[in-house]
Amino acid sequence: MTNDGLARLLEQVRDGGLGIEEAVARLRDWPYQDLGYARVDHHRPLRTGSPEVVLGKGKTPEQVAGIVAALRGRGYPVLVTKTGREAWVAVREIAPEAEYHELAGAIVIPLLGDSAESADGLPGVLVVTAGTADLPVAGEAMLTAGLMGQEAGLIADVGVAGLHRLLERLPEIRAARVVVVAAGMDAALPSVIAGLVSAPVIAVPTSAGYGASFEGLAALLAMLNSCAPGVAVVNIDNGFGAGYLAAQINRLAASAAPREGATP
Repeated sequence: MTNDGLARLLEQVRDGGLGIEEAVARLRDWPYQDLGYARVDHHRPLRTGSPEVVLGKGKTPEQVAGIVAALRGRGYPVLVTKTGREAWVAVREIAPEAEYHELAGAIVIPLLGDSAESADGLPGVLVVTAGTADLPVAGEAMLTAGLMGQEAGLIADVGVAGLHRLLERLPEIRAARVVVVAAGMDAALPSVIAGLVSAPVIAVPTSAGYGASFEGLAALLAMLNSCAPGVAVVNIDNGFGAGYLAAQINRLAASAAPREGATP
Protein backbone atom coordinates (compact mmCIF):
# COMPACT_ATOMS: atom_id res chain seq x y z
CA MET A 1 0.00 0.00 0.00
CA THR A 2 1.40 3.37 -1.02
CA ASN A 3 1.12 6.61 0.97
CA ASP A 4 -1.69 7.72 -1.33
CA GLY A 5 -3.41 4.37 -1.01
CA LEU A 6 -3.36 4.48 2.77
CA ALA A 7 -4.62 8.07 2.74
CA ARG A 8 -7.52 7.11 0.45
CA LEU A 9 -8.43 4.18 2.69
CA LEU A 10 -8.53 6.41 5.77
CA GLU A 11 -10.56 9.02 3.92
CA GLN A 12 -13.08 6.34 2.89
CA VAL A 13 -13.45 5.28 6.52
CA ARG A 14 -13.82 8.89 7.63
CA ASP A 15 -16.45 9.64 4.99
CA GLY A 16 -18.43 6.49 5.69
CA GLY A 17 -17.71 4.87 2.33
CA LEU A 18 -15.77 2.01 3.91
CA GLY A 19 -16.67 0.08 7.04
CA ILE A 20 -14.25 -0.50 9.90
CA GLU A 21 -14.28 -4.28 9.44
CA GLU A 22 -13.45 -4.04 5.73
CA ALA A 23 -10.67 -1.53 6.43
CA VAL A 24 -9.22 -3.87 9.05
CA ALA A 25 -9.39 -6.74 6.53
CA ARG A 26 -7.41 -4.69 4.00
CA LEU A 27 -4.78 -3.81 6.60
CA ARG A 28 -4.55 -7.33 8.04
CA ASP A 29 -1.44 -8.26 6.03
CA TRP A 30 0.16 -4.87 6.53
CA PRO A 31 3.09 -4.21 6.93
CA TYR A 32 4.03 -7.66 5.60
CA GLN A 33 2.33 -10.83 4.44
CA ASP A 34 3.72 -14.22 5.48
CA LEU A 35 3.50 -16.72 2.61
CA GLY A 36 5.56 -19.34 4.42
CA TYR A 37 8.42 -19.21 1.92
CA ALA A 38 8.47 -15.39 1.76
CA ARG A 39 7.45 -12.42 3.87
CA VAL A 40 6.17 -9.88 1.36
CA ASP A 41 6.91 -6.32 2.48
CA HIS A 42 3.77 -4.27 1.79
CA HIS A 43 5.10 -1.48 4.01
CA ARG A 44 8.05 -0.64 1.75
CA PRO A 45 6.21 1.93 -0.44
CA LEU A 46 5.06 3.74 2.69
CA ARG A 47 8.61 3.85 4.11
CA THR A 48 10.59 4.57 0.95
CA GLY A 49 8.12 5.77 -1.69
CA SER A 50 9.06 2.84 -3.94
CA PRO A 51 7.37 -0.56 -4.21
CA GLU A 52 8.76 -3.98 -3.38
CA VAL A 53 10.68 -5.65 -6.23
CA VAL A 54 10.96 -9.43 -6.58
CA LEU A 55 14.31 -11.10 -7.25
CA GLY A 56 13.39 -14.10 -9.37
CA LYS A 57 16.79 -15.81 -9.22
CA GLY A 58 16.73 -18.82 -6.89
CA LYS A 59 12.93 -18.90 -6.65
CA THR A 60 10.70 -21.49 -8.31
CA PRO A 61 8.11 -20.28 -10.85
CA GLU A 62 5.38 -21.11 -8.33
CA GLN A 63 7.06 -19.03 -5.63
CA VAL A 64 7.46 -16.10 -7.99
CA ALA A 65 3.78 -16.33 -8.97
CA GLY A 66 2.73 -16.48 -5.32
CA ILE A 67 4.70 -13.37 -4.43
CA VAL A 68 3.34 -11.54 -7.46
CA ALA A 69 -0.21 -12.49 -6.43
CA ALA A 70 0.44 -10.95 -3.01
CA LEU A 71 1.78 -7.71 -4.53
CA ARG A 72 -0.59 -7.29 -7.46
CA GLY A 73 -3.51 -4.88 -7.24
CA ARG A 74 -2.12 -2.71 -4.44
CA GLY A 75 -1.74 0.52 -6.37
CA TYR A 76 1.67 0.07 -7.98
CA PRO A 77 3.20 -2.06 -10.75
CA VAL A 78 5.24 -5.16 -9.90
CA LEU A 79 8.72 -5.95 -11.19
CA VAL A 80 10.43 -9.35 -11.11
CA THR A 81 14.15 -9.30 -11.96
CA LYS A 82 16.62 -12.03 -12.93
CA THR A 83 13.93 -14.45 -14.06
CA GLY A 84 12.87 -16.48 -17.10
CA ARG A 85 9.99 -17.63 -19.27
CA GLU A 86 8.90 -20.45 -16.96
CA ALA A 87 8.24 -17.95 -14.18
CA TRP A 88 6.41 -15.69 -16.63
CA VAL A 89 4.11 -18.54 -17.66
CA ALA A 90 3.30 -19.18 -13.99
CA VAL A 91 2.73 -15.48 -13.30
CA ARG A 92 0.34 -15.15 -16.26
CA GLU A 93 -1.97 -17.67 -14.60
CA ILE A 94 -2.77 -15.07 -11.94
CA ALA A 95 -1.84 -11.91 -13.85
CA PRO A 96 -2.69 -12.20 -17.58
CA GLU A 97 -1.43 -8.66 -18.14
CA ALA A 98 2.13 -9.64 -17.15
CA GLU A 99 4.80 -8.64 -19.68
CA TYR A 100 8.04 -10.55 -20.20
CA HIS A 101 11.12 -8.54 -21.17
CA GLU A 102 13.38 -11.27 -22.51
CA LEU A 103 16.56 -9.23 -22.98
CA ALA A 104 16.44 -7.91 -19.41
CA GLY A 105 15.19 -11.23 -18.00
CA ALA A 106 12.38 -9.41 -16.20
CA ILE A 107 8.62 -9.57 -15.71
CA VAL A 108 6.50 -6.44 -15.35
CA ILE A 109 2.92 -6.50 -14.08
CA PRO A 110 1.57 -3.05 -15.04
CA LEU A 111 -1.23 -1.18 -13.37
CA LEU A 112 -4.65 -1.60 -14.92
CA GLY A 113 -7.89 0.34 -14.85
CA ASP A 114 -8.43 3.23 -12.47
CA SER A 115 -5.16 2.60 -10.65
CA ALA A 116 -3.05 3.15 -13.74
CA GLU A 117 -1.24 6.48 -13.93
CA SER A 118 -1.26 8.20 -17.29
CA ALA A 119 1.36 10.79 -16.32
CA ASP A 120 4.68 10.63 -18.14
CA GLY A 121 7.78 9.65 -16.22
CA LEU A 122 10.21 12.22 -14.89
CA PRO A 123 13.02 12.76 -17.42
CA GLY A 124 16.65 13.03 -16.39
CA VAL A 125 17.90 9.44 -16.15
CA LEU A 126 20.17 8.23 -18.95
CA VAL A 127 21.53 4.69 -19.29
CA VAL A 128 24.70 4.21 -21.37
CA THR A 129 26.31 0.92 -22.37
CA ALA A 130 29.85 0.23 -23.49
CA GLY A 131 28.73 -2.63 -25.72
CA THR A 132 25.70 -4.50 -27.00
CA ALA A 133 26.43 -7.33 -24.55
CA ASP A 134 25.71 -4.91 -21.68
CA LEU A 135 22.11 -4.31 -22.81
CA PRO A 136 20.48 -6.93 -20.52
CA VAL A 137 21.82 -5.14 -17.44
CA ALA A 138 20.92 -1.76 -18.93
CA GLY A 139 17.39 -2.99 -19.59
CA GLU A 140 16.99 -4.03 -15.96
CA ALA A 141 18.13 -0.57 -14.86
CA MET A 142 15.66 1.12 -17.20
CA LEU A 143 12.73 -1.04 -16.10
CA THR A 144 13.55 -0.32 -12.46
CA ALA A 145 13.75 3.42 -13.02
CA GLY A 146 10.46 3.29 -14.93
CA LEU A 147 8.79 1.46 -12.06
CA MET A 148 9.84 4.34 -9.84
CA GLY A 149 8.24 6.94 -12.09
CA GLN A 150 11.26 7.91 -14.18
CA GLU A 151 11.70 8.20 -17.94
CA ALA A 152 15.05 6.56 -18.71
CA GLY A 153 16.79 7.14 -22.02
CA LEU A 154 19.32 4.78 -23.59
CA ILE A 155 22.55 5.23 -25.53
CA ALA A 156 24.04 1.86 -26.48
CA ASP A 157 27.41 0.61 -27.70
CA VAL A 158 29.62 3.68 -27.20
CA GLY A 159 32.58 2.03 -25.46
CA VAL A 160 36.13 3.36 -25.43
CA ALA A 161 37.23 1.01 -28.21
CA GLY A 162 35.67 3.62 -30.52
CA LEU A 163 35.67 6.86 -28.55
CA HIS A 164 34.26 8.89 -31.46
CA ARG A 165 30.93 7.06 -30.94
CA LEU A 166 30.71 8.48 -27.42
CA LEU A 167 31.80 12.02 -28.24
CA GLU A 168 29.08 12.56 -30.82
CA ARG A 169 26.44 11.73 -28.15
CA LEU A 170 28.04 13.96 -25.51
CA PRO A 171 25.36 16.73 -25.63
CA GLU A 172 22.66 14.18 -24.75
CA ILE A 173 24.75 12.72 -21.95
CA ARG A 174 25.49 16.15 -20.48
CA ALA A 175 21.76 16.95 -20.43
CA ALA A 176 21.02 14.11 -17.97
CA ARG A 177 20.69 14.62 -14.21
CA VAL A 178 22.18 11.19 -13.52
CA VAL A 179 23.98 8.74 -15.82
CA VAL A 180 24.04 4.96 -15.41
CA VAL A 181 26.96 3.34 -17.25
CA ALA A 182 27.00 -0.42 -17.81
CA ALA A 183 30.31 -1.87 -18.94
CA GLY A 184 32.30 -5.09 -18.85
CA MET A 185 35.81 -5.96 -20.10
CA ASP A 186 38.18 -3.16 -19.00
CA ALA A 187 35.21 -1.04 -17.76
CA ALA A 188 36.86 2.26 -18.68
CA LEU A 189 33.69 3.97 -19.90
CA PRO A 190 32.36 5.25 -16.52
CA SER A 191 35.65 7.02 -15.80
CA VAL A 192 35.68 8.64 -19.23
CA ILE A 193 32.08 9.85 -18.90
CA ALA A 194 32.60 11.08 -15.34
CA GLY A 195 35.45 13.25 -16.62
CA LEU A 196 33.18 14.89 -19.18
CA VAL A 197 29.91 15.57 -17.33
CA SER A 198 28.76 17.34 -14.16
CA ALA A 199 26.08 14.78 -13.27
CA PRO A 200 26.73 11.85 -10.92
CA VAL A 201 27.67 8.60 -12.65
CA ILE A 202 26.48 5.19 -11.45
CA ALA A 203 28.80 2.48 -12.75
CA VAL A 204 27.49 -1.07 -13.27
CA PRO A 205 30.12 -3.73 -13.92
CA THR A 206 28.75 -6.47 -16.14
CA SER A 207 29.83 -10.07 -16.54
CA ALA A 208 30.20 -9.54 -20.31
CA GLY A 209 33.71 -10.54 -21.32
CA TYR A 210 36.03 -13.52 -21.25
CA GLY A 211 39.38 -14.71 -19.93
CA ALA A 212 40.74 -12.39 -17.26
CA SER A 213 37.42 -10.54 -16.91
CA PHE A 214 36.53 -13.19 -14.28
CA GLU A 215 32.77 -12.85 -14.91
CA GLY A 216 32.74 -9.15 -14.11
CA LEU A 217 35.22 -9.04 -11.22
CA ALA A 218 37.83 -7.22 -13.31
CA ALA A 219 35.23 -4.63 -14.32
CA LEU A 220 34.13 -4.19 -10.69
CA LEU A 221 37.68 -3.59 -9.48
CA ALA A 222 38.39 -1.19 -12.36
CA MET A 223 35.31 0.87 -11.53
CA LEU A 224 36.15 0.93 -7.81
CA ASN A 225 39.59 2.24 -8.78
CA SER A 226 38.25 4.96 -11.05
CA CYS A 227 40.43 8.05 -11.07
CA ALA A 228 37.46 10.25 -12.00
CA PRO A 229 35.43 11.72 -9.11
CA GLY A 230 31.66 11.43 -8.92
CA VAL A 231 31.44 7.70 -9.70
CA ALA A 232 29.37 5.36 -7.52
CA VAL A 233 29.64 1.61 -8.16
CA VAL A 234 27.03 -1.11 -7.68
CA ASN A 235 27.57 -4.87 -7.76
CA ILE A 236 28.19 -7.00 -10.85
CA ASP A 237 25.15 -7.13 -13.17
CA ASN A 238 23.10 -5.16 -10.62
CA GLY A 239 20.99 -3.17 -13.05
CA PHE A 240 18.22 -3.04 -10.47
CA GLY A 241 20.43 -1.33 -7.88
CA ALA A 242 21.68 1.17 -10.44
CA GLY A 243 18.19 2.00 -11.71
CA TYR A 244 16.88 2.38 -8.17
CA LEU A 245 19.68 4.73 -7.12
CA ALA A 246 19.38 6.73 -10.34
CA ALA A 247 15.66 7.22 -9.72
CA GLN A 248 16.29 8.43 -6.17
CA ILE A 249 18.94 10.90 -7.33
CA ASN A 250 16.82 12.18 -10.22
CA ARG A 251 13.77 12.63 -8.04
CA LEU A 252 15.72 14.64 -5.46
CA ALA A 253 17.53 16.67 -8.12
CA ALA A 254 14.26 17.53 -9.86
CA SER A 255 12.63 18.62 -6.61
CA ALA A 256 15.62 20.81 -5.77
CA ALA A 257 15.74 22.47 -9.20
CA PRO A 258 14.36 26.04 -9.27
CA ARG A 259 10.86 26.29 -10.73
CA GLU A 260 10.45 28.08 -14.06
CA GLY A 261 9.96 31.78 -13.44
CA ALA A 262 11.09 31.57 -9.82
CA THR A 263 13.46 34.21 -8.44
CA PRO A 264 16.94 32.77 -7.72
